[in-house]
Amino acid sequence: MTTAQPGWTPAPRAGIVPLHPLTFGTVLGRSFVALRQNPRVLLGFALGIQMATYLVLLVAVGGIAFASFSRLATVPVSSPDYPDLFAGATAITVISSLVLGIASSALTVIVQGVVVADVAHGVVAEKLTVGALWRRIRPAFWRLFGYTLLASGAVLVAVAILAAAAFALGLLALAAGIIAAVVLLLAAIPLAFWLTTRLFLVTPILVLEGSGVFAAIARSWRLTRGRFWRTLATWFVIQTGFGIITQIVVVPLNFFSGMFVGVLSPTGDPNVAAVIGTFGVGLVVQMVSLLVQSITLVVNATAACLVYVDARMRTEGLDLDLQSYVDQRQMGAGVADPYRWHIGRTVAPQPAGWPPQTAPWPGAYPAPQAYAYGAPPAYTPPAYTPPGPDAPAPAPSAADRPAGDQPPAGTPASTDWAPPQAGPEQR
Repeated sequence: MTTAQPGWTPAPRAGIVPLHPLTFGTVLGRSFVALRQNPRVLLGFALGIQMATYLVLLVAVGGIAFASFSRLATVPVSSPDYPDLFAGATAITVISSLVLGIASSALTVIVQGVVVADVAHGVVAEKLTVGALWRRIRPAFWRLFGYTLLASGAVLVAVAILAAAAFALGLLALAAGIIAAVVLLLAAIPLAFWLTTRLFLVTPILVLEGSGVFAAIARSWRLTRGRFWRTLATWFVIQTGFGIITQIVVVPLNFFSGMFVGVLSPTGDPNVAAVIGTFGVGLVVQMVSLLVQSITLVVNATAACLVYVDARMRTEGLDLDLQSYVDQRQMGAGVADPYRWHIGRTVAPQPAGWPPQTAPWPGAYPAPQAYAYGAPPAYTPPAYTPPGPDAPAPAPSAADRPAGDQPPAGTPASTDWAPPQAGPEQR
């Protein structure tokens, strides 16, 4: 036996953000709170990979530098070969640092991609494993790596051009070179902020939309149009906040490390205990700095994903697609990735005062009509037309009827009752 009543399904779980355009406080706050959404991925995998990358890079560069400069211990400083050996050791160390830094950026790119994919699924209340997240970002890995190389190369070229210009002016006059270096440096700061803000959404676009590098750059440029200051404020608050936290943690550690080394070697003479203590304290300081930098990377990637989601909600109606995806998923239907729906669609702007600041209960979604873009049309009551001379007169109410025409007791008020007509025998 079948029934026409639909089966009961539980209400969908709320994601890390409500499915409507986000306020600045929501984007900034959820960027920090999202670490609790999937700690095994964000705190385990992402931070572990990031710290392991820094440690391997530090040990590798330190070993190459030690092996390169240790040869100088057997060469007297007065030897004519000493400057050449010193320059060669310096060049080897610098080149190896650049090469290893570029290689380690591949792991950093993986961390950023995993964080973006995890946050995007967290928006629709989904929690994926590390393997599933890697399968999600694997097609975009080389594009992410290529964009990282492109951005790093552009920074190096810009620095080289500025340094060459300042050096050329310095050859003409030292004061002119110093002034030019200061002016160019001051001009480069707002330029760097502007480019960082306009390209802030490239990583989420590469991961979630699967576009090419240059197409992602152009799309990030379009999505941040009209939202420059909100995006800049989000990035700036995160970087400044973690920079302050780093200084609060590292400066006291450096102060106490100096006191600790002084206790081990009060006369200043080098000994084994002082060397081991200096190395140990320096390692602790470096580990704390790496931990804060790793958390900064995760929070920054989370903020970029949330700013991307908010920008698409406001310009392309992504909130409608995400809500539809959640509803269809609740009914058991297999649906495609909602972030690939209607890319580039243009919708009417949200009405003033959106999103609503209050909800009927914590975590409640807005009413369905709130998802319609644009203000609803104003209600106009129909015009009143007086009845004409031929219009039928309204039926008398029960109070206006004669006493003999009242309906029997128990007759519903809505019943159109009329008194019975007299028969022939009653006439």
